[in-house]
Amino acid sequence: MVPHYEAKTPIGVNLLYFFKWAVISCTIGTVGGLIGTLFGQGIIVAAAFFQAHDWCLYLMPLAGILIVFLYHAFHEEKNRGTNMVIDSISSNEQITFATAPLIFMGTILTHLTGGSAGREGAALQLGGSLGSMVGTLLKLDEKDKKIAVMCGMSACFAALFGTPIAAGVFAMEVISIGVLYYAALVPCLFSAFIGAGISGKLGLTAEHFTIRSVPAFELKSVLFIIFLGILSALVSVLFCIVLHQSERLYRQYFKNPYVRMIVAGIALIFLTEVMGTRDYNGGGIPLIERCMEGQVRYWDFLLKMVFTALTLG
Repeated sequence: MVPHYEAKTPIGVNLLYFFKWAVISCTIGTVGGLIGTLFGQGIIVAAAFFQAHDWCLYLMPLAGILIVFLYHAFHEEKNRGTNMVIDSISSNEQITFATAPLIFMGTILTHLTGGSAGREGAALQLGGSLGSMVGTLLKLDEKDKKIAVMCGMSACFAALFGTPIAAGVFAMEVISIGVLYYAALVPCLFSAFIGAGISGKLGLTAEHFTIRSVPAFELKSVLFIIFLGILSALVSVLFCIVLHQSERLYRQYFKNPYVRMIVAGIALIFLTEVMGTRDYNGGGIPLIERCMEGQVRYWDFLLKMVFTALTLG
């Protein structure tokens, strides 16, 4: 005999909530997976084209001008990117519909010309915008729309990186350090696994690195890992400071956004030529691969930091 649950009982309410979010999260996961896959493939093609054609580097100022023009055309001059997406969950700030196509085109142009930028922030903006769009179309209330935004972030992140569990948890953690938005746990994981599944079926291969041997668990290795964790935290703090200072200096000395883009492009071209290598351009996956093989210089992380700050600032 199948038990009958009243919709107003605690069990009935929870079941309705579960089925409602199963449908919504699967919808967002599908949309995020498809768009995320297209985005990931676009970055791969753009990065490969840049690696095969050295002259693309000299188009960087032009790409910057085009990106600024697109943001002006969509009236998104005050778009705060990833911060806007995060604030839309912790406050009532709205994610604009134009965020998705703008970050899509802007990131592709950046990688096509060798700008030092990753995919993480772009994935959050793209996914958050898609989740917000679906939430608006479904006329969700403010609380549910926040969960929809997190589902979109999870789906796109998982589609790009092939890490559904990390994507689902990250989308909840990034809102507030040390605080998890538990109501979004199951919806985010649903969206993330669907997004990763779709990207995998469509041929977007996730980056992975083979660890051939694991050091023995002993006091020496534990102390080293603790030291490495502390060092990584300090480098992360330094990276954040450099990013913020870069943005502040750009805006202080170059009020016009078009001029800022031209200056940044010329600076990156100059630095690339001085370094005599393209190791610090693009998303940095080749540099990570060399790190895994022990073929990097000790100061590579500082140079990558400078290139990224010049690009994102």
